[in-house]
Amino acid sequence: MMESKKFKIMLAIIIILGIISITLGVQSYNKTKECELSYENEYNRAFYELVDYVQNVEVYLAKSLISTTPEHGAETLTHVWREANLAQSCMSMLPMNSNDLSNAEKFLNQVSDYSYSLSRKNINNESLTQEDLDNLKQLHDYSIDLENTLNQLVEDMNNGRISWDELKNADTQMAQQVSNLSQDSFSSLEENFHEYAGLIYDGAFSEHITNVEKKGLTGDDINEEQAKNIAIDFIGKDKIKEINSNGESENATIQSFDFSVILNNAQDDNTLTISITKKGGHILFFNYDRNIEVENLTNEQANEIAKKFLQDHGFDNMQETYYMRQGGIVTINYAYNQKNSEYGDVLIYSDLIKVKVALDDGEIMGIETSGYLNSHYERKISNVKISKETAKQTLNKELDIKSEKLAIIPTEWKTEVLCWEFKGTVDDTEFLVYINAETGKEEDILVILTTPGGTLTM
Repeated sequence: MMESKKFKIMLAIIIILGIISITLGVQSYNKTKECELSYENEYNRAFYELVDYVQNVEVYLAKSLISTTPEHGAETLTHVWREANLAQSCMSMLPMNSNDLSNAEKFLNQVSDYSYSLSRKNINNESLTQEDLDNLKQLHDYSIDLENTLNQLVEDMNNGRISWDELKNADTQMAQQVSNLSQDSFSSLEENFHEYAGLIYDGAFSEHITNVEKKGLTGDDINEEQAKNIAIDFIGKDKIKEINSNGESENATIQSFDFSVILNNAQDDNTLTISITKKGGHILFFNYDRNIEVENLTNEQANEIAKKFLQDHGFDNMQETYYMRQGGIVTINYAYNQKNSEYGDVLIYSDLIKVKVALDDGEIMGIETSGYLNSHYERKISNVKISKETAKQTLNKELDIKSEKLAIIPTEWKTEVLCWEFKGTVDDTEFLVYINAETGKEEDILVILTTPGGTLTM
C-alpha cells in the first residue's frame, strides 16, 4: 500500500511538472510568435516607406532633368538628397543579406551626395553643365530599375511567393528572388502604395487655399431645418427612407450641418452622408457607397454625366483634370475654367470640385466642393507680362510640348500665381511645367504618372 501511495504521489508530481513544462513552453512559444510578428510589422513598415522614398527619388530626379533655372533646380535636388537619405535609413532596417542590397545602398548614397553637391551649385546661381545632366540622367535610369525591382518584390511578398524569413536567410542576390519589370512599368506602384479613400484622392494642386474669407461661400446663414430641406431637395425626397441630423460641425474650416440618410433602395442599409454649409446653404459634401459588380461606362461617358450634374447644380465651366478609377467608381477632379476674351480659357486649379460616378449606371455617388467654396471668384487676368512665346523659350529644349495655356495655381504660402502651363514629354515621361506669367520664373514642375487606376501627379 505504501509503495502504491508513493507511486501515485510521484505520478502526480510528474504530471504537475509536465503541465508546468507544457504551460511554460506554450508561453515561450507565444512570446516568440509575438516577437516575430512585431519584427515582421517593423520590416513591413520600413519596406513600404522605402518604396515610397525610392519613388520620390525617381520623380525628383526626373524633374531635375528638365528644370531650367538654378532656383528651382536647387529646390528639386534638395528633395532628391532628402528622399535618398530617408530611403537609406529605411533600407538599413531590413533583414536582407544580399549583394543587391549593398548595391542599392551604394546607389542611394551616390544619389544623395551628388544631388547635394549639384544643389549647392545651383544655390550659387550656377547652371548645371551637360555632364551634370548626363549624370543625373544615368542616376534616373538606375532609380527606375531599383523602383521596379522593389515593386516586384512587394508583389511577390503579397502573393506569398517569398517571405522575410527567406530574404533574411538567403545567400543569393535579390535579383534571383524577384522577376524583372520593364523600365516603363508603374502598374504595381499605384496598386500597392497609394491609398484611396473615396473623395480623399487629390490631383495636381489639390491643396486648395483656405482663406479666412471664403470667397466662394456666398449667401446668408441658415438654420438646421433649412439645411435639412436643402439636403432632401438635393438627394430627392422620393429616394429617402430616413434622414437624421448629426449636428453642426462648428470647428471645421467651413461650418456645416451634417446628416445621415438611408435610401429606399440602399444595399444593407448603407448610409449616405451629406453636409450643407451654414453660410449660404451650399452642398459641401455628400458620399454614398454600394457594391458595383459590372463596369458599363468609360471614363469619358462618366465625365459627361458628372459635368452635366455640376451644370445642373450651378457649377458652370468646370474642366476635368485628373481622375482615379477603383472598385467600379471613377472620381474626377474638376477645376474652374474662367473665360477670358484676351487670353482664352484660364484654368483655376484652386477652385476644385471632386465628383464620384458609379460605372454601372452613372449614378452620382459623391461630391466634395470645399476647394471651390474656399476660393471661387472671378479673377482679373491683367498681369500677363511674359508672353507665351517668351515663356516657352525658358523650357528645357528636350520637352515635346503637347498643350499650352494660362493657369492659376495655389502656392505653399496660401497665395495664387498666374502661370503658363506647358504639358509635354521627355523620354516617354510626361510633365507639367509652370512658368510665372509675370516674372518668367519657373514656378513648378509636376510629373504625370498614368496607371491602370488613374492619373497621378507628383
